[in-house]
Amino acid sequence: MEKQLTPLIIDAHSHLWLKQDTLVDGQPIRTMEGNGSRSLFFGEERQMLPPFMIDGRNTAEVFLSNMDYAQVAAAVVVQEIIDGCQNNYLTEVQRRWPERFFCMGMAQTADEAAQLKAAGLKGIAIPGHRIATPLHDMLPMFKYMEREGMVLSMCLGKDERQIAEMGELIEECPQLKVAIGHFGMVTTSAFEHQVKLALKGENVRIESGGITWLYNAEFYPFPSAVRSIRTAADWVGMDRLMWGSDYPRTITAITYRMSYDFILKTREMSWEEKKAFLGENAKQFYGLNHPIELPYIKNMSE
Repeated sequence: MEKQLTPLIIDAHSHLWLKQDTLVDGQPIRTMEGNGSRSLFFGEERQMLPPFMIDGRNTAEVFLSNMDYAQVAAAVVVQEIIDGCQNNYLTEVQRRWPERFFCMGMAQTADEAAQLKAAGLKGIAIPGHRIATPLHDMLPMFKYMEREGMVLSMCLGKDERQIAEMGELIEECPQLKVAIGHFGMVTTSAFEHQVKLALKGENVRIESGGITWLYNAEFYPFPSAVRSIRTAADWVGMDRLMWGSDYPRTITAITYRMSYDFILKTREMSWEEKKAFLGENAKQFYGLNHPIELPYIKNMSE
C-alpha cells in the first residue's frame, strides 16, 4: 500500500498541565487518587486522560512523543479553568521547546498580560464559556495585547450576549489576532454566529479544537464534522479555518493521529484545502515560520 501523504500539520488547540487541582464554581476538579488518568469533575469521576497516563501529569514530554509519532510539527497550548492556572509550567515549556510550542497564559488584566509576555508567553487564553465577567471589562488587556502582538485564544458558549460582545471587541481591536476555539461550538445553535465572527476582522480565525469531542457520538471518521468544516468555509473561507485537537482529553476516545487523519482521508476537501486547514493557515497566523520536518516512522504492525 502506498503511504498516505502528510502535509505540514500544526495543532492550534491543545492543553498541558502538571497537576489538576482547582475549584470551579465552588466544586473541586482534581486528579483521582489511585488512578491518575481519572479526575473528579463537577461531582463525578471522569476519564480525563488516556488510561496509560497514570500519574495525572499531562506533560510536554509525553505530548512531544505523540506529536512526533503523528508528524505534528508544532502545537498551540491554550488553557482552561478546569485545569487550574498553568502559567508557570507553560513558561518553562515555552523556554525549553520554542520551536515546537506556542504557549498561552491565563490573565484578565493588562498588567497580568504584560507579566506573561515578559516571561515569554505568546498570548492569552480565555475560556469564555466558563466565565461570567463581561468581555468589555477586559478591554484594557485586549488593547495591550493588540499593541504588543499577542494572540487571543477565545472559547465561547451559546450565550448570544457574549458572542455579540466578542464581535464588538473584534471591531474595537482590529489588529488583535483572535482564534475562536471549539469550532464555534459546532453542534450547537451558536455555530453560525461564532464562525461569522471571522467576518468582522481580518485577524480572526476559527480553530477546530474539540470538534471530535462535539461529534463523539458519531465517531470516526466524523463525516458530519467534515461537512461542518465545508459549511464554515462557505461562510468565511477556508483560509480562516485551522485544525486543533483539544489534546489530551479527546484522545481518551481516539488516537492523536486520528484527530486529524479523518481530514486527510475525506474526499470532501481538496488537497490544497487540507494543507491550508491542517497547517498552513496556522503557520501564517501564529508566525511559525520554521516548522520542524518529521519523518514517517513505520509501525510494528505494518
